[in-house]
This record gives sequence, structure tokens and C-alpha cells, in this order.
Amino acid sequence: MLYAERLTVPLRWWVQGTMLVASFWFAVAVAVPSVLAAALVALAFGLLVAAGFLSYGKAKVSVGEGELHAGRAHISLAHVRGAEALDAERTRLVAGREADARAYLLLRPYLKRSVRVWIEDDRDPTPYWLISTRRPKALVAALEQTTSH
Repeated sequence: MLYAERLTVPLRWWVQGTMLVASFWFAVAVAVPSVLAAALVALAFGLLVAAGFLSYGKAKVSVGEGELHAGRAHISLAHVRGAEALDAERTRLVAGREADARAYLLLRPYLKRSVRVWIEDDRDPTPYWLISTRRPKALVAALEQTTSH
């Protein structure tokens, strides 16, 4: 494996989720005894928030064994024709005003930088993949290392 990254949600989301659950607890505690409120909120909202964050943050990006994986999608590196690291502003533009509706996107709002991977496959109309990452230069380097051979 030349590159591997999990797009986990940041700590600040967990803090905000905890505050949301605490707010629900305060609202429920007014109507029912606080022990019951704590149990209800912990089960209903706490587990729901945690499950949502864990599910949303389980997306992986990896390069290895002849393939690029981004979330549930994967493609042979034989179809990769280049990659470019994008800063926050370029990511915003490429994901927005300059976007191609045929592109594959794996974006996370808490990751501002990304990599655009150019795809060339006669059987697939996707022109590029836009992938959020914490380490865009490392991802580009891994793709360049595998596609230069």
C-alpha cells in the first residue's frame, strides 16, 4: 500500500455532537426523571450521533495493488492520467462553479483540500475524480509513483 487515509470526522464534530446530545437531555429532563432522560437520550440520540459520525468518517482513500480506492469506488491505475493537489480555494471552485457533472466526488466539508485525478477510460465518461484528503501532496506522489512505471 503506497497511500492510505481514512477521512474520519474531526474532534470538533464530536464535541458539537456531544453538546447536541446534552441539549436534548436538558429538553427531555424537564418532562421525565433525569435518570430516565439520560438513558433515553444516550440510547436514542447519543448512539445515533455516534453511528452517523462513524459511518460518515469511515470512507477510505488508498493507492496500492494497481488500484485507486476512494470511498466505495475504485479504478485501475492504468486509467489514471495524472493528478493535481488542490488548495482550499481551487477545491471550492472545482467542486462548484467549474464542476463537471460527470465527475466522481468524494468530498468531506471538514477537509478543505483535495486531489483531482484525471481519468481516461473509453468505457467510463467520468473525466476526473475529486477526492478530499488531509495530505494532497502525498496522495499525488503515490499516484505519480505508480503511474510513471
